[in-house]
Amino acid sequence: MKKLKKIKNYSFLLIGLCLLLSCKKTNHKEIASKVDVLPYYNEASFTPKWIDAKSDALNTFHTIPDFSLTNQDGENISQQTFENKIYITDFFFTTCPGICPMMTDNMILVQEAFKNDDEVLILSHSVTPSIDSVAQLKKYALDKNIGQNWHLVTGDKKQIYDLGRKSYFVEEDLGKPKGIDDFLHTENFVLIDKNKHIRGIYNGLNKNSVKQLIVDIKTLKLEI
Repeated sequence: MKKLKKIKNYSFLLIGLCLLLSCKKTNHKEIASKVDVLPYYNEASFTPKWIDAKSDALNTFHTIPDFSLTNQDGENISQQTFENKIYITDFFFTTCPGICPMMTDNMILVQEAFKNDDEVLILSHSVTPSIDSVAQLKKYALDKNIGQNWHLVTGDKKQIYDLGRKSYFVEEDLGKPKGIDDFLHTENFVLIDKNKHIRGIYNGLNKNSVKQLIVDIKTLKLEI
């Protein structure tokens, strides 16, 4: 009977150990990247294009054009600011009572993940630039504990709207033309690589999507 009891105890111990190892393996999978290399995107449907990073096809592939905007510190922000940088971009406005505060809270997760990494920046465009002055953006930045790696920008409304719709493709109304009087508002975060290519789009209201963004940034940092 004692021998049988010992066998049972060993069996329970073995089962417990297997379950523990299984849980650890599952948790590892949850934070691992889905792919070793991120795809490229060049149009509003966000259909992934799997292109080798050294391919000549990228020479004519869609890139984010140059721009000139002003951040919360009154500094000019352009593509030179993001030279040899990875950045995440979105569109918001400081007086937004709805989704913007949630988007900002989730973007703070990205900021915290890379707060000591000067290779990763954040760019948030105001879609109400006539209201969001430099002073207003500065107040918002202080209220939200936004750091130096995160640029809140204001400027010419047409330039901002054209960037959102024609360059970052952030709106989902495919095939429906919109003008400057049609309000631009989206929950999407867009990931841009060091060569100004779009490498991912994420739901800024969904924490799991934002966690995937953080993982994908780490994957992108390994790209040569």
